[in-house]
Amino acid sequence: MIVNDVEAARVREIFKLYAKHRSLAAVVSELQRRQWKTKSWTTQHGAPRVGTVFNKTKLLRMLTNATYVGRVEHKGTIYPGEQAAILEPELWEEINAELRGARRGRNHVKRTKQEGLLNGLLFCRNCDQPMVPAYTVKGERRYRYYICQVARKQGWSACPTKAIAARVIEGSIVKQLRSALSVDGAREQFGVSDADWLAFDEGDPSNLVRAVVKRVAYDGVSGAVSLELGHK
Repeated sequence: MIVNDVEAARVREIFKLYAKHRSLAAVVSELQRRQWKTKSWTTQHGAPRVGTVFNKTKLLRMLTNATYVGRVEHKGTIYPGEQAAILEPELWEEINAELRGARRGRNHVKRTKQEGLLNGLLFCRNCDQPMVPAYTVKGERRYRYYICQVARKQGWSACPTKAIAARVIEGSIVKQLRSALSVDGAREQFGVSDADWLAFDEGDPSNLVRAVVKRVAYDGVSGAVSLELGHK
């Protein structure tokens, strides 16, 4: 594939419009006002295909197209492609996750804006990549997960760890932390304040985790969880 600079600039502008409005209807209205149409092209047999007016379906298809970030999609799995990217991956991933979540319904796993207890601390041991907070909604309930960045970006089959329920991994870390810091002199060694230990003891581990946990590694194959402590 060869990048068409004029069309690439238009694609980037359309993504920026969606990032601003967060509404397919609003972006379609703006594109129609500008009289922008879908791509015109010619088939390998020489038949012309003239671009048409955008609607929500065509816009949705465009905004979830992995081609623009140098990837290809096959049967729901996204793989690295050979073509050059014309969009920032972060922008595409953010919009793609949002729109695919809406398209697939309430059972689709979506990224959450809510910070997880181990956000920035948890890593996939198999891929040596961060595991980020996510959630899925079923009925009235929301189930939180941590998902390996490799699995999220390249497809579920790309990582043996994939994901783990937040309740499970966070519970394991709290249990290990309590055991490690209950040893005589351990809290003094790591500079744990009385206030943070009291809050931890009463069920709020967030301050203590941020203060003393340097890294958590999870192995999805063996189920092993390792905890590295240190001064911050």
